[in-house]
Amino acid sequence: MNKAITDGIVFMPPTFAAGLDQWSSQEGTPGSDTYADALNAALVPADQDFGGALELQKVDAVQKLRYMGETPLLPGCYLRITARIKAISGNLPLVRIAGWAGSPGGAHVPGLTETGPEVTLQAYGEVVEVSAIVGAGARQGVDMVWGAEPVFGHFGLDLTGPSGGIVRIDDLVIEDVTRVFLRDMMNWVDVRDYGAIGDGVTDDSAAFHAADAAAQGRRVLVSAGTYRLAQNVTFESPVQFEGTVQMNDDTRLVLSRNFDLPSYINALGDEVQAFRKAFQALLNNADHESLDLGGRRINLSAPIDMQAAVANRTQYAQRRHIHNGQFYVEVSPEWETGVVTSQASYDPADPLRLTGVVNVANIPVGALIEGAGVGREVYVRARNVGTQEITLSMPLFDAAGTQAFTFRRFKYLLDFTGFDQLSKFSMSDIEFQCNGRASAVILAPTGLIFQLRDCFITRPKDRGLTSIGIGCQGMLIDRCQFLTDQGNMRAQDRTVIGLNANANDVKLRNNRITQFRHFAVLGGTSSIVSGNHWFQGDNEPQGVRTAGLVLTSTHNRVTISGNYIDNCFIEWANEHDPHPPFAGEFSFSALNIADNIFQAIDVAPWFRFVVVKPYGPGHFIDGLTMVGNMFRAIRGHIDRVEHVDTSFAGLDYDRMRNIVVKGNMFNAVEQSVTNPVVIQHDQATPAATWVIDGAGLLAFGGNARNVDALVMRSRVKDAANTTRHEMPYAFTAQGANRDQVHLGWPEPMSGKASVTVRMDN
Repeated sequence: MNKAITDGIVFMPPTFAAGLDQWSSQEGTPGSDTYADALNAALVPADQDFGGALELQKVDAVQKLRYMGETPLLPGCYLRITARIKAISGNLPLVRIAGWAGSPGGAHVPGLTETGPEVTLQAYGEVVEVSAIVGAGARQGVDMVWGAEPVFGHFGLDLTGPSGGIVRIDDLVIEDVTRVFLRDMMNWVDVRDYGAIGDGVTDDSAAFHAADAAAQGRRVLVSAGTYRLAQNVTFESPVQFEGTVQMNDDTRLVLSRNFDLPSYINALGDEVQAFRKAFQALLNNADHESLDLGGRRINLSAPIDMQAAVANRTQYAQRRHIHNGQFYVEVSPEWETGVVTSQASYDPADPLRLTGVVNVANIPVGALIEGAGVGREVYVRARNVGTQEITLSMPLFDAAGTQAFTFRRFKYLLDFTGFDQLSKFSMSDIEFQCNGRASAVILAPTGLIFQLRDCFITRPKDRGLTSIGIGCQGMLIDRCQFLTDQGNMRAQDRTVIGLNANANDVKLRNNRITQFRHFAVLGGTSSIVSGNHWFQGDNEPQGVRTAGLVLTSTHNRVTISGNYIDNCFIEWANEHDPHPPFAGEFSFSALNIADNIFQAIDVAPWFRFVVVKPYGPGHFIDGLTMVGNMFRAIRGHIDRVEHVDTSFAGLDYDRMRNIVVKGNMFNAVEQSVTNPVVIQHDQATPAATWVIDGAGLLAFGGNARNVDALVMRSRVKDAANTTRHEMPYAFTAQGANRDQVHLGWPEPMSGKASVTVRMDN
């Protein structure tokens, strides 16, 4: 590169013969003294060594010679100033190249090295050449490093040492020697050429900005060194890092043309800090909606506080995506679960709050709450130290009064709880390799449409994915693998839960989940669970099985379809109801279970695939569809497929409504169930009351509440074998268990009948 050639820029000063009024005996600035008519200076037109030359007597301690013109200093350009000089008589002085650095406004730029190395003249008549190089970058061979602030210089030389001697000076030469440092045809610029120091102390932010501005589409090279960036830096050009940068946590680095994790690792030199900075840029840069991890593995020895990485934001609602990499948990005490026990009070009238919490400051947001009357997956959503209150993710079902609660804060690879709200955030093609040491992801307290797809959550210690509030509203979990760390344990001894959700409209689709205590605990409504395979068996003969899917909202509006439900069951409960007895609200209703494969191996006969568990009395089923499912037991049999868990309360069978159980297939199931049920009755002995027994046939052991149809399948005969044409009347809910229908005749009759009986209205 030579700017004199490529851009026609004039660096060379005029000859001395052009007039000594252009040469200053001071700094060369406007108004300074010149050598025109000076008593100690004269022009020699024909020196035998130099041709035209300046003869100068040293009369000052530092005899200065400066060109009055402003020699331009361009970013990335290096100038060499050369002078040839010889002593004529008198004392022999020392000589050095010197200059004066000028700012854009014409002021002096202080604090710079403005002289080159000194050379001593040792003999009269001997021609000595002195030179120095000036430029922005601290490169080897650069004598005067001026950085990016000066835009021009007044250059010349100094005579130092003893005075009185006379010297002759050839015309000065100023030339562009950038080629000494850079290729003549380069497609990059170096930050050092724009003033970057790279000593880890000096703030190089301005130099980085200048290099990026000058690149104009070329690549910016951050050459070897450690660069301190005290300000936000955004690169609009591609960047190559040979050196690394150091930044405060709140200072942003945006690599617009290299926005991927490998580039940030090259920039920061530390993969965890690189991920933090890349995530920080993702939420502060409109040019990119996704962060590519580049297939890199990030080794973690502590949780990543995702909000702390973006300290300027507590809410975010634009789509952002992270994909294509792995997080790997290393051995570290930072993964230990924090446990706090504290006394607090609960009032069901204020269902999402604990009050009078002792030591509330020690209870972290995101902690799991345990105690009497606390349902599964209830978390600390927020805390108020001043009022000693805790906001809950879900209500408690039977905890009125004051008691001691235990708060367990699991540690997660990615912790989003510091955000107040995070919406439209997604991750894909990532493995969370928890190694049994940590949980995977914990969501922000509020937000919409968090998505996880094509990810592996491998061997989480406590939880796969946790929602501590309504940050799971509209959550999408698609084509993910949840792989257990507790496969060698009995099902009932497992503690790890795949995921939970408290809000509505969750979609769990086409996932595979292995041997957790529960696959999912869903507290909201209007969700779709489709195409998943979750299995929770063990090697214990006739072993206990746990719920795979737990639904905790009575008016559920959930569709469960096309799943492979293996060695576990669906549990439908109301443990997150602050008033668990029925009190006029929608009871257990609006649940659709269709076209699933249910399978169990080596289970006890009392095992069931669908369990309803009321936590208070008076409830009933007011809308349930179970159609097209396949139920199968292997290596043994089960009595039936459905059950009402009466640990806390039973159901009101006299209020059952809108229940459809039909089209299901049963293998190794002793009692198939349906609703309505068609019972074929053969009354061989004449009787005035035919007893139609629905025992075991009706879903959930319900009452025989209604008769939908009655079809006589043979002629009806009286005791004299005479055909009769009377119609019977039906008495429903008969027998000790109210599961019979009695058909009443005017006199004893015999015959065959097909009776369609319902256990609901």
